[in-house]
Order: sequence, then C-alpha cells, then structure tokens
Amino acid sequence: MLPTELQRVMEGVKHPTRRAVLIASAAAGGALMVGWYAVGKDRTAKDGELNAFVTIAPNNAITIVAKNPEVGQGAKTALAMMIAEELDADWSHVTIAQADLDTAVFKGQYAGGSMMTPENYLPMRQVGAATRALLIKAAAKQWGVAESECSTDKSVVYHRASNKSARYGALAAAAARYEAPDPKTLVLKDPKNFKIIGKPTVGIDSARIVKGTPIYGIDVTVPGMLYAVFQKCPVFGGKVKSANLDVLKKMAGVKDAFIVEGGSKEVFEAEGGTVSSGLLPGIAIVATSWWQADKARKALQVVWDEGPYAATSNESLAKEAEALFLKPATLSLRNTGDTDGALKTAAKVVEARYDYPFIAHVTLEPQNCTAHVANGKAEFWAPTQLPEAARGLVAHTLGIELKNITVHMTRSGGGFGRRLMNDYMVEAAWISKTVGAPVKLLWSRADDIGHDFYRPGGWHQIKAGLDKDGKPVAWKQHFVSFGKDKKFASCAGLSPDSYPAGRIPNVVYGASLIQTGIPMGPLRAPGENALVWVFQSFIDELAHAAGKDPLTYQLELLGKDEKLPGRGDGFSTARSRGVLEKVRQMSGWGRSLPPRTGLGVAFSYCHLGYAAEVAEVSVAKDGALTIHKIWAAVDVGRQIVNPMGAENQCQGGIVDALSHVLNQKITFANGRTVQTNFDGHMPVTMHQVPPMEVAFVLSDNNPTGLGEPVMPPVIPAVTNAIFAACGKRVRSLPIDEKTLAV
Repeated sequence: MLPTELQRVMEGVKHPTRRAVLIASAAAGGALMVGWYAVGKDRTAKDGELNAFVTIAPNNAITIVAKNPEVGQGAKTALAMMIAEELDADWSHVTIAQADLDTAVFKGQYAGGSMMTPENYLPMRQVGAATRALLIKAAAKQWGVAESECSTDKSVVYHRASNKSARYGALAAAAARYEAPDPKTLVLKDPKNFKIIGKPTVGIDSARIVKGTPIYGIDVTVPGMLYAVFQKCPVFGGKVKSANLDVLKKMAGVKDAFIVEGGSKEVFEAEGGTVSSGLLPGIAIVATSWWQADKARKALQVVWDEGPYAATSNESLAKEAEALFLKPATLSLRNTGDTDGALKTAAKVVEARYDYPFIAHVTLEPQNCTAHVANGKAEFWAPTQLPEAARGLVAHTLGIELKNITVHMTRSGGGFGRRLMNDYMVEAAWISKTVGAPVKLLWSRADDIGHDFYRPGGWHQIKAGLDKDGKPVAWKQHFVSFGKDKKFASCAGLSPDSYPAGRIPNVVYGASLIQTGIPMGPLRAPGENALVWVFQSFIDELAHAAGKDPLTYQLELLGKDEKLPGRGDGFSTARSRGVLEKVRQMSGWGRSLPPRTGLGVAFSYCHLGYAAEVAEVSVAKDGALTIHKIWAAVDVGRQIVNPMGAENQCQGGIVDALSHVLNQKITFANGRTVQTNFDGHMPVTMHQVPPMEVAFVLSDNNPTGLGEPVMPPVIPAVTNAIFAACGKRVRSLPIDEKTLAV
C-alpha cells in the first residue's frame, strides 16, 4: 500500500487499538490486503459486525462483504467462499453483499488482469480465520475453557469435553469486543479439509439474473432522477461548433440540452497519441425519460469541428503500415545474437505476414452511470471495474474532494476491460452538476461501439531460419502498431520477452508506430489476445516447414525445465509442457481423421495462467468452416476455488475467442467507426459454438485467475487446424471462408 493510502487508513484513528495497528502493519508490509475496523475509543462496532467483511446476526445469518466489483467473473461468490471456508461457516446461511468503494477499509477494489484470486486467496482466508478465532475466544471466555480445546463446524463453536456448543450468532456481540489476532499467528486449514473451497457452487446472483431481478447499473433508479444521452463527435477528437439546442429544449419531456466543452488538450494527446478517458466534448440532452432524450437526439442538427483525424480509414492505416515495412523498424525491442547472420546460413528460411483488426468490447450492458452531484459532493451508482480511478477522475475534472465522492459498485453486464475506463462516469457527473439533479446516463449501442477503447489492430512481418534438423535458429520480426514518440498506445505493445524469445538464440523484435486518434485500451487478455495468434501460428508454420508434428515441435521448442522472463515469477516451460501433454491426451492427438478435417494446437502463458488448446475443424470445398470441438487444458495453480465458476470462465474465454476469429472486426472510414450494432460486429451465435471440454492441471503453485488465460490459444488452435484440414493458412483475421475454398 502506498504511503498516502496508508495515511488514509490511519486518518482519524487517534488511539489505535490492536485492530487499527493490524491495518497499518499488514498494509505497509504488503502481507495482508484487508482493512479491519479500528474498534475501541474511536469507533464502536455495530451489533454482530466483527470486521469489515463479516457480520453475524443473532439468528446465525452471516453476511460476507465482497470488496471487488462483479463483472461476471464470479468475484462475489469466490471471495465469500474464501472467507467462509476458514470461518467454518454454514454456507446455506451466508448472504453476500457488494461493498462500496472504501479505500480506508479495503485494498485492491478492482476487476481486471485476472488478479482477483492471486491477490485475495490468502488475505480472504486470513479474514475468515481471524473471525473464527474471535468467535472461539468469546466461547472459551464464556465457558472458562482453553481456546485450544474448542473447535468449529457449520457456524457453531464446540467444546467437546464438556459437551457445550454455541452458535456464532450467540457469540458475535462478545467476539466483536476482542482484539483481532495477528495474522502471523493464524493457522489456516489444510486444503484436504476444505468443505467450501473446491466445491462447485452456484453464483450468488445467478437466480436473480435468470429472473431478471434488477442488479445491474442499468437498473438503478433514485428519487428525482432524470435521464441523459450524450452525443459526441463521431470523429475521434472532434468537438462541437454549433447545434440547434433551442429546438431540442422545446421538445416534449426535454429538461435541458447543452454543449460540453470537454477537457483540455491532454484529453486528445494522451498515451501514445490517442484519445483519453477524460471528459470529451459533446452535447448533453436531459429529459424525464431516456426515450424522450434519445428522440431529441435524433432531431439534433450539429456542425462538428472534426479535428485532425477526420481522414483516418482502414485503407489509410494499411497504406502507412505497408510504407513502414519498407523501412527498418524504428523501435528496437529485442536484439540477441546475430539474427541476420543466422538467417544467411540457415538450412531453410520461412517468411510470413500477419494482420488483425481493431475489436470492440460490446459488453451486453452498454455503458451507463447514475450520478448525483450537488453541494460539493458526488454520489455514483455505476458498473465500473476501476472505481478508485473513477473517483480520482471525477475529483480532478469537477474539483470535488475525494472524501466527498461516494461510489456504489453495481454488478456489470460484462466488462472485458472496457469498464476500466470511466469516461461514462465523468460524463454523468458533469451532466448532473450542470442540471442540478440526479441523472442516469445511458449509452446506446451505437454510442458503445462508436466510442469504445478498442483492442488495437496490428501488422507483423516475420522471417525465421531453421537448421538442418528443423530447429529454429533465428527469428526476425517487424511489428507495425500504434503510438507516438516511440511510445506504444495503450495495449498496442510487444514485450521483448514474448515467447519464443529465450528459446531461439538469435532474435530481433522491432516495431514501427502509426499515430492516430483512435482510442485504444485493454480487452480480455490484452496484448496476448492478438499476439499469441501471431506467434503460435508462425511456430506452427515452422513445424510444418520442418516436417514435424506441430505438438511435438512445440514440446521440443520449450526444451528443458526452467523459468524464462515473464510476468509474475516468470514463464515456466515445465508448466507449459504440462498443459500441452494434457491436451494431447484429452484430444486424442494424432488419431485418424476424415478428409478435410484437422486438429490444431496452441498454448500460452497469460496473466499468470497456462493454457493449451486443441481445435478440431473441417473445411468444405466451398470454404465453409465447421468447428467440431475444442479441448482446453489449464494450469492456474494448486487450487480451484469454485470449479463451477472456473469452468464457466474457461468456456466464456473460448466463446470470446471464437467471436474474434470468426466474426469481429472494427473498421474506420472518414475518421469514424463504420459499425454501429451487433449486426456489424457479431459475437458468435449458438450454432457456431462447438462442444468444449476443459480440464485443470493442478500444479504446486499459488492459485491464479481465469478471466484471461484460456482465451488467446483458441484463435491459433482454430487457424492451425484449418491448415491441417485443407492446407490453407489464415494470416488475416477474422477468417474469410471464401479464401478457404478449393
């Protein structure tokens, strides 16, 4: 925890008790991401409230607070399971509540990067164990026995020797008066004794989702609320010159219509030269219903200053990329050995070009936020992945102190990285402040697609040299991407450690950058969702050029067991080999297949997780593609918290990847996005989703997340399978089936 955050934790604690010190020492040491309340002279615990996470009522009902936002990844359920396990709670009596943003009590209130499990697995278990210890202490004091003689099970404390027992609800008030134990003294359960962790558990919100019960940001209503739409220039970086606002203000239900000037120059010249997530210029229309506001927008007549990016198109970007390929790369990312020399002496040289498009997030729930800004304070109800950053953005833009901003985190109807950007929240805040009333801002689907922070597109030119045995000895790659002043735009970069670096002696990774105003940002498995397709496809090309089985070739290239540089504690070749061997067994790799049917394989290390996948496809003579099945072997450590949720995450990653490989592509013309709805940027439909089989390879490593790791290998597994089926290489996404025809 940063010093300023630590200061906020301790702010107002004049006479810290053991609990307050626990917050400070644990936060400063980085061992415990939990804010237990300071209880004593400065704060009185509420009845049954044992800490910031657990409340136990007299009737034995337990409420566990989930501190992280829920964007569909199962955070609310999994976090509660971690606490409930060590608490020895009766899961049938557990209710889960969503926390508001509270950085004085909680740490790490965000959803992204598959970090919920690795950051919280130990701390949340410690929360449960500490709460259980307080309950045991209360029971032991009441009975006059040693704490070591007491045990717990299903929300009951037992003293077997005297045949005494007490439900947690009867002990909670007394337990709340004791000091929290030092986390270092806690003895956590042996996983073999788990009763909740590791058991398939239905998501806490699943029944409400099926019934359509309001739980999402889009469902929020507050007293006196108005509805708003916000029309931005369709050209990235454009602003308003004039508009027929007087006409709009006379329309039925319209309360106000006004121009928002937006932020300063840095809004447009942000990281890598792209539009930032600050307040952009536009026209706000506020009405008594969203339908009335949107009807007024349809009557809007506006003259735009389209700015410097009005000529941007797919054709102009591709032309610039082609020109850059004719020159040396302007950025040197990696240069090991003598790559040019090794290419000259190689027994065989293989060359290929790959390109992939921009992609939008298309969360099922479009961006929305309900905001009430008044009297120097702001209150939000929002589906955000990064609530603390949202609070900071609002504070900076509107000049409101952080302490006067409240953020209620609602469930999100999909995030995938889009809700890490909080542009919709600062828009709602600005509109609410201007009209002096609570406002629900709701984007249309066209708004959502036309003003996304897109997964960047890119172009790759690769040349590799093989020795006489088919082993790669040189790899030279020129990557054309996006950015400015030798700085990549958000999520448009390439790591110098990208695999197979570290396994080939002579490697050059270089890049050249195109400056553009197109907004870019993280999308599920950012970076890897495109780069793994490029690298794993080209490795498959090398295997065929060497006359070797692709899966065997992958295993040989991984080589000896070791850790290579990479995110976290490094990239493990042994764990990579483990998932490849497992998926080989699962898929029956090497079996006889019908004509024009093939298997393809790929793997990746992504966001601390390892995944290998095999796809079985067939290609008809007219190019029609059928994906028959996908197998996935996944290693995310020694423990799966919720197997049901974990499998759902893996299946969701596969479905997302199929949308990328089969359907999705954002194109630009005249500085704006061409697509406006799902018909132009289609997720896969039910008939395109094949059977999926997921298996977890348990390894002796700390548990990690599943939101990202399974997605990237799906795309190259499918395209490699296409080559195995019909001999046609897919080097441009999404797949154009006409190119697969005989």
